[in-house]
Amino acid sequence: MDLHLTRPGVVAPTRIDPRGLTGPTPGQARGPAWDRVGPGRYRPAGAPDTVAQRIVDAVAALPDGGAATGWAALHWQGARWFEGRAADGTPLPVPVAVGDRHAKRRRSGVLVSEDWLFPGDVTVVDGLPITVPVRSVSYEARVARDEIGALRAIEMAAYDDLVSVAELRSHTALLVSRPGKKRLEAALDHAEENVWSPMEVVMRRFWQRRHERALLCNRPVFDLAGNHLFTPDLLDPEAGVAGEYDGSVHEAGRRRSQDLDRTELTRRLGIEVVTMMGGAGEQRRFQHRLDGAYQRAGSGTRAWTIEQPDWWVDTSTVARRRSLSPADRERWLAHRRTGQNGREIA
Repeated sequence: MDLHLTRPGVVAPTRIDPRGLTGPTPGQARGPAWDRVGPGRYRPAGAPDTVAQRIVDAVAALPDGGAATGWAALHWQGARWFEGRAADGTPLPVPVAVGDRHAKRRRSGVLVSEDWLFPGDVTVVDGLPITVPVRSVSYEARVARDEIGALRAIEMAAYDDLVSVAELRSHTALLVSRPGKKRLEAALDHAEENVWSPMEVVMRRFWQRRHERALLCNRPVFDLAGNHLFTPDLLDPEAGVAGEYDGSVHEAGRRRSQDLDRTELTRRLGIEVVTMMGGAGEQRRFQHRLDGAYQRAGSGTRAWTIEQPDWWVDTSTVARRRSLSPADRERWLAHRRTGQNGREIA
């Protein structure tokens, strides 16, 4: 298809043009100045090797009606956590949807979906055809390798308010006999809308496999006077056990000092905090620390609450975040961009 992109930083591949006006001549296309990116599509050599350009290259060679889907469509819409790389850093193939009326063609670096497309499943953003968020997320969850992968697709798209769980449920009901539908439905049964990072998904499921508890995601904790104290990644409010994922950012100067202050604070409050680290074998170690936290929890007077004071603005659902004014989004959600995650001690 011919693309008319309006986004800077990407180059639209073109067809061969015997006159050399709108694309390379046949001779030029065989030379070093042009790269072939798909059947009959070329772009100037040396274009930036970005995720966005890989997505453009994949879509440019599709028949009319095709579109980027899955993580690629979500990345194109600015979703923070869909970076197009596997856990080991290798590039993921770009998923594209061609509907059920086109023969599947294998292409290096491209994953073709021949699932039928509903009317309205494809939209155009900055000149590039992509599938709408509910279709993109449902596809990504259906082809995920496991339950945690499906949950990540749902919850990380909800992080950017691209989809709500209710919207995905409505879309899923239309997916008759689609491969992976049961995995998608199972993930929706556990999906949350207030998860702030992929590792929080992992930590929550590890936790619930060990202790079947109702956990709150990024729920702010206040003192009894209504002052915000901190916001743990996970909280079991009944037991008074909180969980946090500790990535490398926690070792940096001022942030490390804040973490230590928070540890002292939670001890005084009577909240047991268990930390999950990265690395092989961490599930077993985390669950061992979790067992210890539950054994110690419950002693002393509870000097904290999750009841939100009148001055606090609840941003725990997609609907609530979508309803915020631009100024309120900047005030109440800016911490998610900076990685501070609202855990400063009041």
